[in-house]
Amino acid sequence: MLVRLWKKLDAWERSLHHRFTHDITDPEERRRSHFYVTWLDHGFLRRFWTNHAEVAPGVYRSNHPGHDRLSDLAEEGIKTILNLRGGPEVAHHRFEVESCHALGMELLTVHMAARAAPLRERLLELIEAFETAEKPLLMHCKSGADRTGLASAIYLMHFEGVPLEVARRQLSPRFLHFRQSKTGILDHVLDMYADRLKQGPIAFIDWVKTEYDPEEATRGFAARRGKRP
Repeated sequence: MLVRLWKKLDAWERSLHHRFTHDITDPEERRRSHFYVTWLDHGFLRRFWTNHAEVAPGVYRSNHPGHDRLSDLAEEGIKTILNLRGGPEVAHHRFEVESCHALGMELLTVHMAARAAPLRERLLELIEAFETAEKPLLMHCKSGADRTGLASAIYLMHFEGVPLEVARRQLSPRFLHFRQSKTGILDHVLDMYADRLKQGPIAFIDWVKTEYDPEEATRGFAARRGKRP
């Protein structure tokens, strides 16, 4: 019952995204968009719960920070915000662009999905963003649980040389990520990499470039759950 209710609420929330895509410089549209970000996008919860953690020296993770928290992060020395939620078509991104510009912070965006296998080009784009971004850096998605968890694991493997089995702890209930849900597709991608490592060593980025197949990931995850992809 609760699972069905959650799915309905999630679908309803997603259906509202297109209704809050207007220019926030217009006072009335700004008011509506602010209402959306605060209540429908759960911004009010993120004022009290941040899901903040250090991933590596100079690299942090959290849920989506609002303006006040971005201001605090700027004072703490954070130079770059890496947004994993998507681009300018939604209100929360418009406000983030505005805030980062006002605070002198660089804002990078790599559009990741929480419930779908990441595209090869997205994973490579993510790694490139990590390589070029000025640090200290904070990455975030909405809740800082799923997309941020995968991105954190990739950072640790690629830049810190952390073994997969240690890095993948970034995807865990500690950050409110649960592999039993649809977001388990992200764990499955790392499972595929783990299976490949049994054949011999290969860097994650090389595996992504030459062997990773998001369609295969989708099929494999669906088969594991006993459902159609």
